Amino acid sequence: MISQELLEILVCPACKTKVVLDEQLLVCGGCGRRYPIRDGIPVMLIEEGDKLRIPITPE
Repeated sequence: MISQELLEILVCPACKTKVVLDEQLLVCGGCGRRYPIRDGIPVMLIEEGDKLRIPITPE
């Protein structure tokens, strides 16, 4: 599990938007990238976020 202190400072490396915890993924609301958490460690690599990305469509 990720500590609240760490979660408060983590941002998406691609767009610099804060990420939120969603089960076992860190999700960026800015660009839709989803970063995995492996063995309790966030994998904040853009390439990893791209693999699980959900495109965000403008309203």
